[in-house]
Amino acid sequence: MELAADFTFQPLSNDEGPPPSTGATVGLGPLAGLAGNWTGQGFNAIWRPHRGNSDHFLELNVTNDQIDLKVINGTIPNRGFVQSQIFMAGLTIEPGVWINIPPLTDPQEPAAVTRMASIPHGTTILIQGVATTTPGGPSIPNVSLTPFTVGHPNQTIDFPEQHLNQTTPFRTSGVGLTGITQAMLNNPNSVLTGHTANVTTTTKLHVSTTSGDISAGGGAANMAFLVGTKDGPNADAAHVTATFWLQTLAGDSQPKRLQYSQAVLLNFNGISWPHITVATLTKP
Repeated sequence: MELAADFTFQPLSNDEGPPPSTGATVGLGPLAGLAGNWTGQGFNAIWRPHRGNSDHFLELNVTNDQIDLKVINGTIPNRGFVQSQIFMAGLTIEPGVWINIPPLTDPQEPAAVTRMASIPHGTTILIQGVATTTPGGPSIPNVSLTPFTVGHPNQTIDFPEQHLNQTTPFRTSGVGLTGITQAMLNNPNSVLTGHTANVTTTTKLHVSTTSGDISAGGGAANMAFLVGTKDGPNADAAHVTATFWLQTLAGDSQPKRLQYSQAVLLNFNGISWPHITVATLTKP
């Protein structure tokens, strides 16, 4: 599904004033370097529901990744009641958009970036946060694939599927494990830190469904099948967090390297099951 890059917005009334001048990347702020076609490789690990002798199955995939981000033609006006209108700029990314948001006065919030997406499984997300630019390469933390009791991240549960030296029918097997190591299961972000480069500047875009640098808004919404009712959820996408490290390499004047790590918590059977996707991408 390809999203159109040309959005049509309602014209402003005379008392709202003209929108700021726009160009190819004017107004995108820290998102400007995202524009373009990115390709590379990564790793995807998802604990998914399973009916039968186990409530779960750990699916593991080495991925060939491609992300195409197109600049939205024109500014995006947001009209307010307690604060006057603001103007935003963004990019389309299948299936959604990245948006750069100016600082707000009411509510008082810093300049922010937001990722909005609709996933065909029946989930929509709005994850928001801030952008920071620092010299040198990214500082990428470890991330855990270990499930835990819903609402209690310290109550982790170790399953045989996390250990490649243990045989189990509830994990990807055979040729599906080609290229997958125990280090990747211990810390999926090791796939990123294993790809070193001479990076001069890094712009970090960190966004989440829950409050952090931005105190209001954000969240995930799921269709009835996923949320469930009295018998509990089938696979409720309860929390989403993602970090994109946009990197400028030595000798380049603009970012041409992108690394990202995204984690979704799927809640079912009283447990939060991490779904983690990471990749290192480049563009011409």
